[in-house]
Amino acid sequence: MHIESSPNNTTLTAIQGIWVGHHQHPRRPTGCTVVLCPKGMVAGVDVRGAAPGTRETDLLSPGHSVPHVHALLLSGGSAFGLDAASGVMRWLEARGHGLRVGSACVPIVPGAVIFGSRWPAAIALQARTPCCCAPWSPRRWPRPL
Repeated sequence: MHIESSPNNTTLTAIQGIWVGHHQHPRRPTGCTVVLCPKGMVAGVDVRGAAPGTRETDLLSPGHSVPHVHALLLSGGSAFGLDAASGVMRWLEARGHGLRVGSACVPIVPGAVIFGSRWPAAIALQARTPCCCAPWSPRRWPRPL
């Protein structure tokens, strides 16, 4: 896929190989954003607070064996929103992107959620939509699929 680049693009998508997609539920005040890097990217995290909602953030510690991630997910939906990472993983795996473990392809998708949504199922059902939107420049967002 080709990503448009221009001198006016100062977003994450200005970095070659980084795609960003977002989906907001049309009838609920919730959504999710994914930063995709199918070839892998180095990531780090600083988890704070009394009740963090995270998934696979321990993998980002320097002492662990995972060298890079294939996407990062930020979601609404409280703890239920973490399930949106499964949709991102399926999207990446279907395209052959992930950590090779024998014959398996395992996409590494850490995520974090915010508390406050009363519609957790809406997030889980829409998890693939930001991935489908991601290959677009910030100026040409398609309608949700």
